[in-house]
Amino acid sequence: MNSVKLLISILFIALSFGCREQTIQKKEPNVNMPEVKNKEVVYQVFTRLFGNTNTTNKPWGTLKENGVGKFNDFTDLALKEIKDLGVTHIWYTGVPHHDVITDYTAFGISNDDPDVVKGRAGSPYAVKDYYNVNPDLAVNPENRLQEFEALISRTHSAGLKVLIDIVPNHVARNYEGLTNPEGVRDFGADDDASVIYQVNNNFYYNPGERFKVPIWKDAYQPLGGEKHPLSDGEFAENPALWTGNGARASQPDMNDWYETVKINYGVSPDGKHDFDSLPEDYHNQDYKAHFQFWQGRKVPNSWMKFKDIALYWVEKGVDGFRYDMAEMVPVEFWSYLNSAIKMKNPNAFLLAEVYQPHLYRAYIKKGKMDYLYDKVQLYDTIKSIMQGPGKTDHIPPIQEELADIEHHMLHFLENHDEQRIASPDFAGNALKGKPAMVVSTTISTAPTLVYFGQELGEPGAENAGYGKPSRTSIFDYIGVPSYQRWVNNKAFDGGQSTDAEKSLRDFYKRLLNFTINSPALAANYQDLHTYNRQNTENYTDKTLAFARWSPEEKLIVVSNFDADTEQAFELKVPADLIKAWNLEDGKYQFTDGLYKTYTSELHVSQGEGRINILLKPLESFILKLQ
Repeated sequence: MNSVKLLISILFIALSFGCREQTIQKKEPNVNMPEVKNKEVVYQVFTRLFGNTNTTNKPWGTLKENGVGKFNDFTDLALKEIKDLGVTHIWYTGVPHHDVITDYTAFGISNDDPDVVKGRAGSPYAVKDYYNVNPDLAVNPENRLQEFEALISRTHSAGLKVLIDIVPNHVARNYEGLTNPEGVRDFGADDDASVIYQVNNNFYYNPGERFKVPIWKDAYQPLGGEKHPLSDGEFAENPALWTGNGARASQPDMNDWYETVKINYGVSPDGKHDFDSLPEDYHNQDYKAHFQFWQGRKVPNSWMKFKDIALYWVEKGVDGFRYDMAEMVPVEFWSYLNSAIKMKNPNAFLLAEVYQPHLYRAYIKKGKMDYLYDKVQLYDTIKSIMQGPGKTDHIPPIQEELADIEHHMLHFLENHDEQRIASPDFAGNALKGKPAMVVSTTISTAPTLVYFGQELGEPGAENAGYGKPSRTSIFDYIGVPSYQRWVNNKAFDGGQSTDAEKSLRDFYKRLLNFTINSPALAANYQDLHTYNRQNTENYTDKTLAFARWSPEEKLIVVSNFDADTEQAFELKVPADLIKAWNLEDGKYQFTDGLYKTYTSELHVSQGEGRINILLKPLESFILKLQ
């Protein structure tokens, strides 16, 4: 979610639905904390952009002009190269059939109206048909589902798990299931549209009012002003439906999620919840108990529809889901859905967008989410440090605050909603992401998310049309230059990559592979930064140090976020950590686990340790006890 979407969503939740989950936000031991054997790495790839080798990049370009990637571009070789980067899961973004402007009427698919579509390629979060996939992604659109099923099989053969998006909060305004399984009814097909709200209606209505297309501002026009038969300032919707971000006006603002409609989960307009609440002690119950709780209970129709959708994809071999804007959907629904998924696949990987820290524990413990984005704490803090004004002093308190749920807080530096590191609006230099990535990947047991092209320093500089530079557009047909150089006409060998791109990718490959194979990173953590800020000369607020360890492996991680100045200091290792590591007085050699060229000695005397550290600008070491 970008900042505008986030502000809207938080305002909507606060005013319309209220927050009832604060009662379990006290920090207490997480009895459901899973045993962590190894860290996981999710590689998010924007599916339509992955294999596109067309370099035209015309703003508002058509599929024919700018090209598009296909499921078949993920060859066995491509998937092997992704896995070898140090990846365990691949999130294929933009798979469910969403609105597009390309004409597929020859395949029985209705055209989509530019007045309610963002961009020409469409938003992946305006899903038109949950039981099929984006026709853009198929060599033969008639066989698009079979082509995706083949991709699932190839991905599994490569040793990777498959994630796709599910967007329970909203659907496209023109939702139309063409390939529904027998007995499945479309969203809204059985609604009583004569009332604003009814518990089993799938949508919210404005009876007696027609939908009106937003008033366009700031010189914006659909398709950049290009003439199109359906771009006439009209969209037939009577009565008007509430918009996906909760806007209730029959004519939403252009900054609303006007291309989508809000799903009704049994929450009345005044915030009343027309479904059973989970007992308070259920935050300490496992998914089996949650599943049993919902058996025989009446739930809103929309709950059942989304459960059926999720289980449909589980049956096809999808290993997990990324849930868009999960905090805009009641936590009880997530208990109902996620427990049903886990009954089918106990190892399903369930990742959600939740941006309000006071809701984290509710959505993890009651909602049975495996992972949430750690955006507003770790990501925002690291971004500020990379941009200059931030201080590493703010990182250890975050880890302390989240200690009881640290495994559940997925870390990232890029995703489709966020600016590219190399963009001038973020850091302006991909190398500034190196210490940030070391810290992000090694500071906790949580999974790491890497966005395709991040490992190559992609700046997202293209003016794609609807999408603006600094983020790689998710709304347009576009090429991703650094990634195209790595794809190298489907050789997937970096044959056209620059030396800088090759070097950065090598760094990511070393780091990610270290993290998924390190027993220490799946075990204990101790902050060394606070102690050294108080007791060590020349240890600054642009440096960060911490320890990670297990019985088999002992690590000290040190990073220098300063792009101009080297850091030289004698790192102090406190007595309690020396004791935990069972080290006697003496000398111990540590070697960097990434490049294996830097070594230093830990001197332990009277139960306390000291180790000399010399860090070049933007350098990090993962020092491993030999």
